[in-house]
Amino acid sequence: MPALDTNVLVRFLVQDDAAQHQTAHQFIARCVAQGQALHIPVTVVLELEWVLRSRYRFAKPSITQALAGLLASKELTFDAEAALEWALHDYSHTSADFADCLHTALAAHAGHSPLWTFDQAAAKLQGACLLT
Repeated sequence: MPALDTNVLVRFLVQDDAAQHQTAHQFIARCVAQGQALHIPVTVVLELEWVLRSRYRFAKPSITQALAGLLASKELTFDAEAALEWALHDYSHTSADFADCLHTALAAHAGHSPLWTFDQAAAKLQGACLLT
């Protein structure tokens, strides 16, 4: 099963480069037409959120909508999908950043809770504790 890199997803979602958007769209459509799922590594999701927020200045609701749309797609598979869904839920309902939500969710899903942190916002997440 082929996997997609962050830059392919960015071009597909943001459409800021017409040629690369078309190439990404055609590749994804070809894979879907062939019944071939595409894999998204968890690190790609983490980087995608960062790029959408920092480079493209997407607001949290837009990022949440984009990531939720990808997670809902039956043509895509994800590393630790349940943890990603948990992280996305926490991200959309708390002031913590997505990376902290993902770190906490991945630790919990691996059975390694709590996630000890010096970050006060992250420590408010279920499954995280402030180290003092």
